[in-house]
Amino acid sequence: MGDIGDKKGIGNLDSDKMPYDYSKREYGTVPLDTTRAPFQWVSEVAYKNVHRIVARGFDTTELMEEGYGMVDVLFVDLQARIPLIEEEKMLNYVMILALEDGLSMPAAMSRIVARSKTFLTQACGASILAFGHAYGAYSALGNRLDRYLKKAEEESLSFEEAAELLVNENLNDESLGVSGLMLKDPAANRMFARADKLGVAGKYIAFTKAIVKAAQKANAEPVDLDMLGATGAAMMDLGFTPEATWVILAVTRSFAAGAHYIEEIEREAYTRLGQELTPKEDYDGPSDRPVPPLKDRDKIAKPALIKTPEEWKKAFTERQKLYGSGFGIVEEIEDPSQKSGIKKVGRM
Repeated sequence: MGDIGDKKGIGNLDSDKMPYDYSKREYGTVPLDTTRAPFQWVSEVAYKNVHRIVARGFDTTELMEEGYGMVDVLFVDLQARIPLIEEEKMLNYVMILALEDGLSMPAAMSRIVARSKTFLTQACGASILAFGHAYGAYSALGNRLDRYLKKAEEESLSFEEAAELLVNENLNDESLGVSGLMLKDPAANRMFARADKLGVAGKYIAFTKAIVKAAQKANAEPVDLDMLGATGAAMMDLGFTPEATWVILAVTRSFAAGAHYIEEIEREAYTRLGQELTPKEDYDGPSDRPVPPLKDRDKIAKPALIKTPEEWKKAFTERQKLYGSGFGIVEEIEDPSQKSGIKKVGRM
């Protein structure tokens, strides 16, 4: 290795503010650090060689030959255990309900992506992106349940007291698990009934039932358990973390999204760039207006600079009415899962 020669005079390389003499810096790579082991992926989830694939110590071929199914291996991969038959039946129940939901957002996203002539896997991947902190908020819901159950234990609160506290502090949150979405649809309550029948209902379902009662008491409008609350609580009583629940159910829905992709390309033509037209009837912005001559710019241009708090408040209120500007979005940099992402993105 050597230096790169005299580069002084190029850009700011000879600046007095430089903390080193750039022309004397080494050129090339640094020697390997022999005092530490080289980087190597290490996993306790699984390994594979030419003879077998082993997940959490179990040969996956032997699992299959013995008669275990896909649902069993989800417990093996994510919890390192073989489940009870009742637990296997419950997860199978949850996944079947989660797999298809008609022309919902994941299916719609899959179909839109399909129209541009992509691979099926791209469309299924797009469908998974629909599981955000409102539509598929299993992470937000589950971590909130854990947080308030921990508070109940530390402060000797009953489930009912902890549930009232949770509802009072999160009543209007889209990931509460209680809403007006399922007032005519019994699917959510049937899921809890199924868990009770199989004997796999635990503290999360019990706590969620208390949350439902507290929310019904606090709401002026009718509310009940919704699919987010039912699914999230049931999965956590099966031993899955909020994050594991998120991935299992989002990927489960992508199976159905694949069917929607196939149907879309079988029934509809592909869409090429520039082909789609949008009628004026679907536009509700400013009326058509002439483009002013550039020489008149100073006469009609409006500055963004605001000089007084009163002007700022007035301008901000007006800007919030301008859809597509972002002024109506609240964005807090804090994760609903308490680990990564954002706490809330929504309308003011």
